[in-house]
Amino acid sequence: MTERKAHLDALAIVALVACCLIWGLNQVAAKVSLHEISPLWQASIRSIGGAVLVWAWSRHRGIPLFERDGTLPGGLLAGLLFAAEFGCMFIGLQLTTASRMVVFLYTAPFVVALGMPFITHAERLSSVQLAGLVVAFGAVASAFIEGFTRPAAGAHQWVGDALGVVAAVLWGATTLVVRATRLTTASAEKTLLYQLAISGVLLALAAAATEPPLPTTLSALAWTSLAFQIVIVSFVSFLVWFWLVRHYPATRLSSFTLLTPLFGLALGALLLSEPITLRLGVALVGVSAGIWLVNRPPGSKREPRGPRVSAP
Repeated sequence: MTERKAHLDALAIVALVACCLIWGLNQVAAKVSLHEISPLWQASIRSIGGAVLVWAWSRHRGIPLFERDGTLPGGLLAGLLFAAEFGCMFIGLQLTTASRMVVFLYTAPFVVALGMPFITHAERLSSVQLAGLVVAFGAVASAFIEGFTRPAAGAHQWVGDALGVVAAVLWGATTLVVRATRLTTASAEKTLLYQLAISGVLLALAAAATEPPLPTTLSALAWTSLAFQIVIVSFVSFLVWFWLVRHYPATRLSSFTLLTPLFGLALGALLLSEPITLRLGVALVGVSAGIWLVNRPPGSKREPRGPRVSAP
């Protein structure tokens, strides 16, 4: 049985902050190489490369990956959702800025917060926590409207923003699938391999059908971007994330990842000279307020029955 903890301890918080920084930089890395590698090919390469690394790591550690344990249905569904999520994200990055994409992508906690009570009553949210999510959602919605009135990335920026929101829904759904199926008892390595291997194949098929062939030569910047996405993002950070999902409350983990837009906005402005608008800044303030409300220390009121789920 997997040992589960009812709150986020210091190890979880440090791991989450590191992952959020990596994921904030990930949008920038993907954006800078899109002019050389088309979106679906880029997404498939990172997934296939990450899958190879997860397989090699598991083989070295003696972690079983191919035994029959009832995880295949959940693994196939998670892989399909994973492929759709990253297809939307990479295509969307062609139409909107990396800063905006990272803000919309990290509305995924709303999906997790709404879905988790149907999976386990231990992770239901209080009225204050729900209010925190509403505040953050309202701020993000305001930033989305800006895509119609002041498009910094062109007339089709709102399409890229919308694809970011769809990717967020798919990411949240993937987290729910991991928690609602036999994947919750599988190793983090096996859970991740399902998603990377299946998404890599599906995205490669979609790229071959819709995009031009891969270029024969790439710049040093494009190679660096791919290496970062494969090794640091797809292998290291995702492995840590799925380990966290198996050991800590999924709702609080997902809410905490709303820190990622803070890093994404700063890195987009610093490395890509992307504009920071007032509405985008307000969205980040709302997201930060939502994080605090969802993860605030428990008050003196009596907790509802069931496992304690308060934040540290």
